[in-house]
Amino acid sequence: MNKPNIKYDEISDTLTISIEPGVPATGIELTEHILLRISKTERKAISIVVFDYSVLAQKTDMGTRSFPIAAGLSQLSSELREIVFEILLQKPVSDFLHLSAYTLSLVETIPIVSLQPIPVAMSEV
Repeated sequence: MNKPNIKYDEISDTLTISIEPGVPATGIELTEHILLRISKTERKAISIVVFDYSVLAQKTDMGTRSFPIAAGLSQLSSELREIVFEILLQKPVSDFLHLSAYTLSLVETIPIVSLQPIPVAMSEV
């Protein structure tokens, strides 16, 4: 596997991580700001697009920001949801997005992702 290609567009504040450039993909909207493009048949990530990257990447006084993904996943079939979780837990996606869960109660859990530090200097983009 080649190293992912990372590009930041300052004008649109969009970070694109291309994992398998040129491969047809299905877009999965994890949040309104994070789009995961996948190959369903090969069960692998094609790219990750982060809109409003500079805002999402900002640290808070309590650490990195986390975002619920339950709403984006609720529209998917259980089979596709399983594929998405599998892809989120695998490298290279797990190098950029960390999947975890927020537990409301012993029976209710909400999947969340956080954006990992990405080694892209703004001067390089």
